Amino acid sequence: MVVGSYHLDEHSSTKLLKSCRPLLSFNKKVISMSESADVFQNALRQLAHAYKYIDVSNDAKAVLAQPKRILEVAIPVRMDDGSLQVFTGYRIQYSDARGPAKGGIRYHPGVNLSEVKALSFWMTIKCAVADIPYGGSKGGIIVDPKKLSKHELERLSRGYIRAVADVIGPDRDVPAPDVYTNPLIMGWMADEFSTITRQHQPAVITGKPLALGGSQGRETATAKGAFYVLMEAVKVREMTPKETTVAIQGFGNAGSYLAQMLHKEGFKVVAVSDSKGGIYDKEGLDPEAVARVKRGKGSLNGVYREGSVSWGKDHEEISNEELLALPVDILIPAALENVITKENAAKVKAKIVLEVANGPTTPEADEILHKNKVLVIPDVLANSGGVTVSYFEWVQNRQGYYWSEEEVFEKLEKYIVPAFHTIYEAMQEHKSTMRDAAFVLAIKRIVAAIEAKGTEDQYRTSK
Repeated sequence: MVVGSYHLDEHSSTKLLKSCRPLLSFNKKVISMSESADVFQNALRQLAHAYKYIDVSNDAKAVLAQPKRILEVAIPVRMDDGSLQVFTGYRIQYSDARGPAKGGIRYHPGVNLSEVKALSFWMTIKCAVADIPYGGSKGGIIVDPKKLSKHELERLSRGYIRAVADVIGPDRDVPAPDVYTNPLIMGWMADEFSTITRQHQPAVITGKPLALGGSQGRETATAKGAFYVLMEAVKVREMTPKETTVAIQGFGNAGSYLAQMLHKEGFKVVAVSDSKGGIYDKEGLDPEAVARVKRGKGSLNGVYREGSVSWGKDHEEISNEELLALPVDILIPAALENVITKENAAKVKAKIVLEVANGPTTPEADEILHKNKVLVIPDVLANSGGVTVSYFEWVQNRQGYYWSEEEVFEKLEKYIVPAFHTIYEAMQEHKSTMRDAAFVLAIKRIVAAIEAKGTEDQYRTSK
């Protein structure tokens, strides 16, 4: 996948690339910051850019420049028609410096190694931003789940766990749902792991059904966390919800719940979209009604919601690209990565971009938005509600003591609101972007854990 890259002057780019060597090398040649790069290279450039604001030892830079473990697996699945199909899956553990690795599993035909590496890196940063005792990981399977039956999905999901069982566990790596995976699939996976180990181990996976040890509030946790963050941003920017317009690209779990929360708070949600297109009404939409229409169109064997939001009530139909350029106050990309690029960033008219998706803004687009005085609230903060409540689920599983939804959200707010203000104040202090400020905060915490185990300087001092 080729996406935009971060542009720096020649001196700065050379300096930053050297700071990440020897592991930040691209096919044994130095790629200039103006050249295109894949999603993992973009993630490393975000890391390198954050080093401008913090002194980091060479040891820590070397550790952070590549994943700790990369596992690629072949998953044979017997299809309903009797044929055998072999799917490719990944599990990447980027860091476990601060605790067990943590990260979702996505089912998507576009899954690739670079994407999963980047996502595992961002999970490492996200867990450190949220200040929960996890490292970062990610998993994925190259598959279009909408083309599989429910039984085929179950066989695929259990097969994936059999393939990665040796590297996951409550104290090693804790998977969770991601794109096109859900509590039902997590339940299958947790059950398969328990079967393999012959132990009841609900803490191996989060995002499970309540009956299998899931947490209250997990389904809406990502949206709830994003809502808390946005409310704080609206306050510091002195905006009034009833006078604030919102467009949301991505009307899946997080996007649809967030749209309903904002609507109830008085925000005017004027546009929403999914992979098939979107709808726009400058007078405002009723996200709950739109969600009902989308659900009512049909589903695939009861596992996935199906249908598009671009039908139903007579609204103006728009494309996903057109949604990004709407004259709104807040733009919320809540679908996949790399949707705001150097080609369309200048068209963004919003005052605030809230990244509910992982990696929706390329580094070069970041630069354009910053120059245009757009406040970008980075994904590693904005969507950290999901992993925070996943942490709560893991804690509850290990204790065998479960909390009410009210308790869960009360604890979530206590984690995520202070994180917003710490990052926002650091942004103002450094005159940086919020992304840089978030990365600096995370890197400090990760580096502290790495260096506590010994550094080159400590070794030389002892000689």
